[in-house]
Amino acid sequence: MTKRILKNAAVAGLAVVLATGTAAAANAEPGTPGALSAGERLFPQLGNGGYDARDYDVAVDYRPGVTTMNASVTMRAVSTQALSSFGLDSAVPQIRSVEVDGRAAAFEVKGEKLIVTPARAVARGRAFTVKVDYVVDRAKSPVSPAMPLPPGLDNPLPVWENTPDGFAVMGQPDREHAVFPSNDVPADPATYTVRITAPSDVDAVGSGTRVSKQREGDRQTSVFRLDRPAPTDVVQIAAGHFTEVDQAGPHGMPVRSYVTKAAKPAALDHVRDTPAQVAWLEQTIGRPFPYSSAGALGIDSLYGGVALETAAIPTYGAEFLADPREAPIQVHELTHQFFGDAVAVHDWDDMWLSEGHAIYYQDRYTAAHGGKPFDEQMHGRYTINNQQLEQEGPVAHLNSPWGVLSGTDNGGALTLYALRNLVGTPTFEKIERTFYDTYHGRSASTQDYIDVAQRLSGRDLGAFFHDWLYTAKTPAMPGHPDWKA
Repeated sequence: MTKRILKNAAVAGLAVVLATGTAAAANAEPGTPGALSAGERLFPQLGNGGYDARDYDVAVDYRPGVTTMNASVTMRAVSTQALSSFGLDSAVPQIRSVEVDGRAAAFEVKGEKLIVTPARAVARGRAFTVKVDYVVDRAKSPVSPAMPLPPGLDNPLPVWENTPDGFAVMGQPDREHAVFPSNDVPADPATYTVRITAPSDVDAVGSGTRVSKQREGDRQTSVFRLDRPAPTDVVQIAAGHFTEVDQAGPHGMPVRSYVTKAAKPAALDHVRDTPAQVAWLEQTIGRPFPYSSAGALGIDSLYGGVALETAAIPTYGAEFLADPREAPIQVHELTHQFFGDAVAVHDWDDMWLSEGHAIYYQDRYTAAHGGKPFDEQMHGRYTINNQQLEQEGPVAHLNSPWGVLSGTDNGGALTLYALRNLVGTPTFEKIERTFYDTYHGRSASTQDYIDVAQRLSGRDLGAFFHDWLYTAKTPAMPGHPDWKA
């Protein structure tokens, strides 16, 4: 799916068109089925054509002691063709009903596709809504068809992370549609409302800013709003017993973190570093934090041994947060809010734009806060880069989908460092700001970044980027002819 429709086009404004005679006449179009793939090389089963998702409203009903949850999602989208039917990515175990624009729609589940046939075709260029009522089971974390496991091996990164007092989700790279049916490709970012109903003594957490908490009897519903676009795979929905840490960030931005009450006191101390870390990133990148709030979520689990850049509120295992040596990783995940979340990758072959930036600014933060000098860190990464290339393949053309998780970080950061050395720091920083300004709120490809870099540097950088991103051998490092890979 080629993503070039600006996300901030108001759905309400588009709806006005529906009142015109032209739109009414367009409803006569018979329509054709939307594509059931976005054409991803690494994840060919992902994505759908014929529409552009703009917003999701996800609601779940959590009840301790059972793993099933009643849920619903309403997707607001704009059609890019006349649609007789269309697909959603879905790996939820039960679909109860589907409505399109408030009318019951026929549906069929084939593998991980929910195929919807509306009562009448959706006209091209029309804003429409799809509501799906469904059931999820947190005891089931279906394995990605693109990332099969050897027989007998447990899923190392289940989408449902069940904790002693609740749950969280881990949707990256292609499992968020086991949480809610969606167009689960990074090329189609959207805004989100997350509604979590739970017992009144349970704390709920979702991506974005909490906008309400309403109690009814012994249950309460917490509502979170992410009002600027992000890809589906970084949406968090969680529940548990948390200590809430409220702070003010730069420009008075709310910083609200949640840490399991089972955590060590040091974990609370370290999430309190979040406002200063956000301020450092704003100053270094030269742009304000992309979302209306920030924070951290520390759960009572190892969370697969990873941290994830869930939008506006990165997720960690609380034990990880208790380690003071891991502060640079907190900056890594906050960097993803700029590169990876606000600027989504166009497809998974572009993941270096997300992970490379996160490592680059993580290492700069380390150097600025008493760690190894930045050049020394980059030298260390340079010496091992051929090993990663041999294992994972070229940075922007990975050997397998597994490389999306960790196969682009080292080479991606080195590519950015090499570009800075080649064009000079002032030009590089202008490239970074211009790229972010141009693409935040939508997705960007490797070629998009190359185009910005060439335009602002006044150089033909085709050979440079080819050597760093599309070959399996580390090139010579500009400015450091003595470095050996």
